Amino acid sequence: MIKAKFGDRIDGFVHRVFPFLFTRRLDPTLLTIAGAAVSVGAAAAIARGHLRTGGVLVLVGGFFDLVDGVVARHQGTSTTFGAFLDSTLDRLVDMALLLGIALHFAAAGRTDLVLLTGVVLIASVLVSYAKARAEQFVPVFEGGALERGERIGLLAAGAILGFLVPALWILALGGLYTVAQRFRMAYLQMEALDAAAELRRRLGGEPGAEEHP
Repeated sequence: MIKAKFGDRIDGFVHRVFPFLFTRRLDPTLLTIAGAAVSVGAAAAIARGHLRTGGVLVLVGGFFDLVDGVVARHQGTSTTFGAFLDSTLDRLVDMALLLGIALHFAAAGRTDLVLLTGVVLIASVLVSYAKARAEQFVPVFEGGALERGERIGLLAAGAILGFLVPALWILALGGLYTVAQRFRMAYLQMEALDAAAELRRRLGGEPGAEEHP
């Protein structure tokens, strides 16, 4: 939701607020990897019970994830592999953070909250996977109630401010709702594509006008 509304303004925002990123040449790939490494460190901190530290590290990792693409576009060094690496490491970070939360609750003997975290993990993977698969068939596939930015922000806020369990409930219910949204979006768009293809096939298979004097 945030990305859909403000995605086209992010570059300008980052340029205004973090001008130091553009005073020297930075490697966007290293920024991507650094962000993932910090976020995995956040997962480890959360697993050990250091929730606030983990939450702060999640935000730091999110900062790297926000600016790497902006830096690449500024330098004119955006690549297909860079986009692939960024997307793949995002999935690693998502799963690592939720695994860290599950381990934290397991150590506390809260099987119910481990299960809740597992539901969030499944929903998060499905939200991302549905988008990745749909984009193989439709040119533009955006939208949904809880995209990655919202999910990471809720996890960080929950860990730092002490409402991690309510945040997980929001992520579980919102994530499942987003999966349903994306399935519906995919169905409607792919049905339209199939209908257009069938129409072209029928028109292409009809005899030409010259055969009907």
